[in-house]
Parts: sequence; structure tokens; C-alpha cells
Amino acid sequence: QVQLVESGGGLVQAGGSLRLSCAASGRTFSSYAMGWFRQAPGKEREFVGAIIRWNGGRTYYADSVKGRFTISRDNAKNTLYLQMNSLKPEDTAVYYCAAGDSCSGAVCYALSSYGYWGQGTQVTVSS
Repeated sequence: QVQLVESGGGLVQAGGSLRLSCAASGRTFSSYAMGWFRQAPGKEREFVGAIIRWNGGRTYYADSVKGRFTISRDNAKNTLYLQMNSLKPEDTAVYYCAAGDSCSGAVCYALSSYGYWGQGTQVTVSS
């Protein structure tokens, strides 16, 4: 069983920063792909970013966050991070951490590539 717990969400002004955390437990994650997704009210869940393997490798980002958001991890803490800078009101959403089989390319962008999900953390960006 895999457990993912997100934290770090909150209310921030436009232009500000937040760092989301995803604490992972229950399995060895070294070979797992890890992704971040978000869902705004009334919209479908969408891809934000991913790293193809927990223990390193290529990262992918949605065009809407490229250059502003960065994925990193702390292996000792089994924690994945999403550093979000230059936040915009359109970044307001519930953010989810997900884990799945290692992926590459477009596969990493698909919700169906991830079998494990956290409960989400709310990010609200005020204008």
C-alpha cells in the first residue's frame, strides 16, 4: 500500500511563492514516477509536472508553469516537493501528488499513468 500526503498549501498573493510537500510511505519509491496535478473548481484535473523516477531523471512541466514551478525531492525524508514561484490567480486549485510506474514523454502527463494519489492541498492565489 502506498500513502501520499500533501501539505503546504495556503493563501498567497499574486507574485508570491509556496512550496508543497508530498510525504510518501508504504513502498520503495526509487523506481516510481511522481507527478503533481491540480484541479480548479469546475475544471478537470490537469497535469502540472512530473519526475520520471523518484531517484532521479528527467522532469516534465506543463507549459503554464514552466519556468515558475520546480520539482525536487528529499530521499532521506521520502518527500517530494513542488516549489511554486511567481504565482498567478489562475494557479488557484487543489494540488495533488501522484505516484505510478516510471514513465517517459507524454505518458507522464496522463492521469491514468498514476495509480496512487494523495488527498490534495488547496492553493489560493489572490490578485
